[in-house]
Amino acid sequence: MKSHFFAYISRMRFIQRWSLMRNTAPENVQEHSHQTAVLAHALAVIRNEKFGGQVDPGAVAVAALYHDASEILTGDMPTPIKYDNPAIRSAYKEVEAVAERKLTELLPKELREVYRPILTMQDAEIAGLVKAADKLSAYIKCVEELKAGNTEFREAAVQTRRALESYGLPEVDYFLSTFMDSFSLTLDELK
Repeated sequence: MKSHFFAYISRMRFIQRWSLMRNTAPENVQEHSHQTAVLAHALAVIRNEKFGGQVDPGAVAVAALYHDASEILTGDMPTPIKYDNPAIRSAYKEVEAVAERKLTELLPKELREVYRPILTMQDAEIAGLVKAADKLSAYIKCVEELKAGNTEFREAAVQTRRALESYGLPEVDYFLSTFMDSFSLTLDELK
């Protein structure tokens, strides 16, 4: 049996994010997923090393790599629409679940049970870290757009920072206080 799973996964690069906003630097889902995986891995390491956690950073990173895979079939729905009301949010969650099942079914049968928990993120601790990393990636995007002079992202930056702080996750707070200011610097200032 031939499988189209990885051909679909490679199409993540064609799905643009932030479609309702003017961007100085376009971002696609594949780029975002890579950054989210790096951040999720970091949050897991910080949880383990600084706050006594026992989570597998590799499993967290892999889940983050695939966290938006359903968007290959659904596209990226802008956050203001996706979360505008409970009915839309619920309907979109079901659409995402259908897309995740369709992607899983593209795999050969002997691989499905390996990928199913990755695509559906069944572990609550892993899902929480990936959600935080996803939001952190959005905040970094806002900061970088503001650094480039794009005030279109001003309110999104405020709302996203507020959301990150409301999570009450010490590893997120640690990341924000230890690493976040660097994203506002130029390359020469990073020396």
